[in-house]
Amino acid sequence: MTLAEYLELQIDENLILAVLSSRKNKDAPEKVKIHPVMIKGQVMYQAESYAGTQVFHQNLDRPELEAFLTEMLQTSFGQLQCQGREVSGTVLSGKKGNLSIRMRRMREKKEASKSREPARIAPHNRVKKYLLQEGIPVPFLIDLGVMTEEGKVVARMYDKFRQINRFLEFIEDILPKLPKDREVTILDFGCGKSYLSFAMYYFLRELRGYDVRIIGLDLKEDVIRRCAALAEKYGYEKLSFTTGDVADYRGVSSIDMMVTLHACDTATDYALARAVQWGAGVILSVPCCQHEVNRQIRNDLLSPLLEYGILKERMSALITDGVRAELLCAMGYDTQILEFIDMEHTPKNLMIRAVHTGKKKDPEAVERILREFHINPSLYRLFYEESKASPGSRQDREQGEQLSVDCGSSISEERSVKTCGPGR
Repeated sequence: MTLAEYLELQIDENLILAVLSSRKNKDAPEKVKIHPVMIKGQVMYQAESYAGTQVFHQNLDRPELEAFLTEMLQTSFGQLQCQGREVSGTVLSGKKGNLSIRMRRMREKKEASKSREPARIAPHNRVKKYLLQEGIPVPFLIDLGVMTEEGKVVARMYDKFRQINRFLEFIEDILPKLPKDREVTILDFGCGKSYLSFAMYYFLRELRGYDVRIIGLDLKEDVIRRCAALAEKYGYEKLSFTTGDVADYRGVSSIDMMVTLHACDTATDYALARAVQWGAGVILSVPCCQHEVNRQIRNDLLSPLLEYGILKERMSALITDGVRAELLCAMGYDTQILEFIDMEHTPKNLMIRAVHTGKKKDPEAVERILREFHINPSLYRLFYEESKASPGSRQDREQGEQLSVDCGSSISEERSVKTCGPGR
């Protein structure tokens, strides 16, 4: 019996407890205990890793747990003991990776009926159906280290695999907004290693049949060279990568969709402004590092709360993204703020999704917010500074202009850094 076959039998609704022990290296936890839990109506498996007096928790679905156990036995632990209501067993892993599996089927006992009820898994919930499915090798995911050549997701890359699929779910939602009778142009600003650029191209062109042209834009020349080489290797003729800054890019005069994930601080504002300027029908943006408003924000009523740095930071981030969403509404977009990935992976998990409708919202309400908090964010200035005065006092406007000047020399560097969030 192979390990995969054993885990298929053992990891189900009848699992009571699994324990990884006999660690192989000092960097591994002393042991890991795993038991089923119910989270938001879905059965998950909670892994408790013990390191000295500390305990770390990680929630995994069934395929993630199988991948986790497989990797842990290969790299970190010499023994896996599982106790189930129908099947129990032990897996021993040697120094050279050789496995010994002993399994026994359990008979019903009175003690079993006294134990707590297992978390029941409905058959259709046992394996999550991703748009990019595990078990089907995808070349770019293999080269980027997310999958093995057999199509198995690498355990340490499961968060990235889920992030990619979550992003593709957002893409699938807006497919009716993309034209299918002509080439669709997508700009991915701050593309980094381009997991999502490749995923978009593969999903839209090969799985959904769209004629897409995707441009990845980033400031890191070495990353751009590698991505360009991979695109050529796969024969992705309409996936190109360019070194540059979104504020200065002149390679297109119009686009259908702008993607910008984890562009730092005001770099997100410049990307949103260019997307509107280029007439993008869809904008997908996951901002991070919202420092600008944090430097400006003042409010008499909330001043006691703003004395607490962490509260000021979080409030500034929420106000920044809320104002961005409202300003996009004023530009004729139907805008939503959605959860991109689970909070356990990163606190920078909000996505601004905007679809152009042409119906513009009066900006007066958001301008009142700017006046109330004495802020003058970059996106407002980019949209309105040429046509009308910025809100707030003259001092506020001068402060905002000075911040714009101060950030100007480093804005290109900011746009390339992805210090928050799960990365690209």
